[in-house]
Amino acid sequence: MVQVTHGIARYRGLRAVRDGIRQGDFLVLEFAESVTLLVPVERIDMVQKYIGGGRTVGKLDKIGGSLWSKKKAKAEDSVHDLAGELLEVQAIRAERSGYSFPEDDEKMKAFEDAFPFNETTDQLHSMEAIKGDMQKPKPMDRLVCGDVGYGKTELAMRAAFKAVAAGKQVAILVPTTVLAQQHLVSFRERMAEWPVKVEAISRFLSKKKQNLVLEKISQGEVDILIGTHRLLSGDVHFKDLGLIVIDEEQRFGVAHKEKLKQLRRLVDVLTLTATPIPRTLHMSLVGVKDISSLHEAPEGRAPIQTEVTAFEERRFRQMGLREINRDGQIYW
Repeated sequence: MVQVTHGIARYRGLRAVRDGIRQGDFLVLEFAESVTLLVPVERIDMVQKYIGGGRTVGKLDKIGGSLWSKKKAKAEDSVHDLAGELLEVQAIRAERSGYSFPEDDEKMKAFEDAFPFNETTDQLHSMEAIKGDMQKPKPMDRLVCGDVGYGKTELAMRAAFKAVAAGKQVAILVPTTVLAQQHLVSFRERMAEWPVKVEAISRFLSKKKQNLVLEKISQGEVDILIGTHRLLSGDVHFKDLGLIVIDEEQRFGVAHKEKLKQLRRLVDVLTLTATPIPRTLHMSLVGVKDISSLHEAPEGRAPIQTEVTAFEERRFRQMGLREINRDGQIYW
């Protein structure tokens, strides 16, 4: 847990105090050196869940120490710096003209007709919005929200094909090497009948093959490049980048995504997610980003089955979440 004034502590449960001046129920927080702090339940707003950036448990802070104050000051400075960068990037994207993609031609229509499934109404409406954004001189910055299996990848493929048909390159940013490999297979299969060169860059490739891919992308010989945060490295240079697709944006840090956007400030950006982070969702609601939602499940879609790993279960319990058995399913 995190106490706003004193920092990171270990939650030791509730304690009822019935004697003395201060009576009531208190949260018991243990800090470094086994120092205990009692927080009245009516001041629970001063206590928050600890959400770390890695797999290690946070180090307990010392009451009265200066380390927690320094951490907060550093975080506030970083937030102010990042907020300034966000405003600058969005201002540039709003004021300057980008590339206007041409309207659909016969190739685009044929590519869409080759889709082996029936599109949902939400997919069709979202694709029309994406195309409309791409055809405007203002750079696109659209967020597509939809559950797993609702057709976000197909929308990304159509947007990528439209960009490639116009002679532009496409970068697709994914959070894991496994997902990069899955997208590589999916994109190649979907575009097999078309002269579209798709490559991926990840740790699955040797250093020699990575350098070969980077050389091809800089010379314009690769149309679509899929990769993890490796795409953000300084040695990745596109000849004529026209579209950036960010998949599962909640899995990336803010600095990662904004760095990519800064590298190509006038490039169309399409963000795909099942669970938008509050910052991105807020930007969509206030009009900084445009948003499309996929509420309708494709015909024949099966329910998603997921498993909670032992590590995740341990973290859930550390965060104070409890297991609920509902209709034979386990929820947290």
